[in-house]
Amino acid sequence: MATDHPTDSRATLRGCLPDRYLTPEDLVTMFSLPSIETVYQWRRKRIGPPGFRVGRYLRFDPAAVRTWVTEQAALEDAA
Repeated sequence: MATDHPTDSRATLRGCLPDRYLTPEDLVTMFSLPSIETVYQWRRKRIGPPGFRVGRYLRFDPAAVRTWVTEQAALEDAA
């Protein structure tokens, strides 16, 4: 019996972003960053998208990442 549901819930996309909280590894892939350390440096310098901790794990809300990208584009357009 065929189903219309993807086998991996992480594959479900809404607005080109996964329908789940993002990991630092996801940001590395999305933005083609050189390493995961870049994400942690952004966090330390408070220049990247806002993240939050779930226990010892760092996660990012896709909506917050989308907002951050929009803000970055606006800053670049203004320059």
